[in-house]
Amino acid sequence: MSTRRLRAGEIDIDAALVRRLVARRFPAWAELPVTRLRSSGTENAMLRLGPELVVRLPRHPGAVADVAHEREWLPRLGPGLPVAAPEPVGCGEPDDGFPWPWSVYGWLDGGNPVAGAVEEPERLAKELGSFVAALRRTATAEAPEGYRGGPLGGQDASAREALARLAGEIDTAGATARWERALAAPAHTGPPVWSHGDLSPGNVLVTADGRLSAVIDFGCAGVGDPAVDLIAAWNLLPAPVRGVFRDAVGADDAEWARGRGWALSIALVQLPYYRRTNPVLAENARHTIGEVLAESV
Repeated sequence: MSTRRLRAGEIDIDAALVRRLVARRFPAWAELPVTRLRSSGTENAMLRLGPELVVRLPRHPGAVADVAHEREWLPRLGPGLPVAAPEPVGCGEPDDGFPWPWSVYGWLDGGNPVAGAVEEPERLAKELGSFVAALRRTATAEAPEGYRGGPLGGQDASAREALARLAGEIDTAGATARWERALAAPAHTGPPVWSHGDLSPGNVLVTADGRLSAVIDFGCAGVGDPAVDLIAAWNLLPAPVRGVFRDAVGADDAEWARGRGWALSIALVQLPYYRRTNPVLAENARHTIGEVLAESV
């Protein structure tokens, strides 16, 4: 079964294609079974290769640059993190009708936590906070700008367009008030630091007992204002443990306000965009908006 298309320009990716690509590029792995993984991801297709590997292929032209980005930076970032990150073990190249580079990673065990049903939320809040704090301590020499590393104001046009599209579906007056409060927060004035850039439930892996085991998908990672990594406080963690996460990260009031704004703006854009094509992302966007609206202006 091919990967469901979410946008124009996507290529059909299925197990048969991946078997052919692997056989030509990595003959030693040619006999390993290939299994498509169910995922809410929008940029890459993920197929398991045997028991210890996973193949990751860009789904559309806009995701191609992430392949080289992760190959270069994951080996530098991973060793300093308190949990596992993807480890590139093979570099695939365009071949057999697939026009872009692709990668093979070591398999990471774990499942995605579900917002609203998090096991051991206080522990997860501490562990996610420790991950964010460790990433921020990583050396920034020659580091690229993060995909979401710029000022929050850069999201204003897209957030307001989404608000207009969501009229009658959410409390747009409340969302607008909270968005404008976030925009009014003081800007980041410190040096640029590393952030993951997409710390959503689909990029977090936890063990059966709820312990954080890995963070995946570093395609958005880079340096800038690190407030974007606070989005997990609203898109995943329940309200009673947000302070635990904040303390572990060390965010001040201005950064916390910008982080809330990032969580809201991302969710506002995702909800109408993925409402029909990606119900998992749309549902998480709805959850995030609800969590932000539940907080006082």
